[in-house]
Amino acid sequence: MKMVVAIIKPFKLDDVREALTSVGIEGLTVSEVKGYGRQKGQTEIYRGAEYSVNFLPKVKIEVAVTDDQVEQVVETIQKAANTGRIGDGKIFVLDVSHAVRIRTGETDAEAL
Repeated sequence: MKMVVAIIKPFKLDDVREALTSVGIEGLTVSEVKGYGRQKGQTEIYRGAEYSVNFLPKVKIEVAVTDDQVEQVVETIQKAANTGRIGDGKIFVLDVSHAVRIRTGETDAEAL
């Protein structure tokens, strides 16, 4: 099992969710986060004064999948979240050693 973690632009969340649903992903976790990468924040003007915003709003999506779904999920997220501009985000794939569905007690792949 793997955990796919994607950090994307907030306005792409609906596109990514719809794309994942279309390939059979039934559940995901979404968190609002802040961060920066190569774009190193941005400069904004408020009431005539310029100030720097170092951490930009992002959305973190976490999806637990079986090993055979990983490539399809990564490709789906990449295509749906891509704008072609800096700051589109990143996708990480982590190993999951064990999973348990609390309600039924199912474990590992059956718990997903």
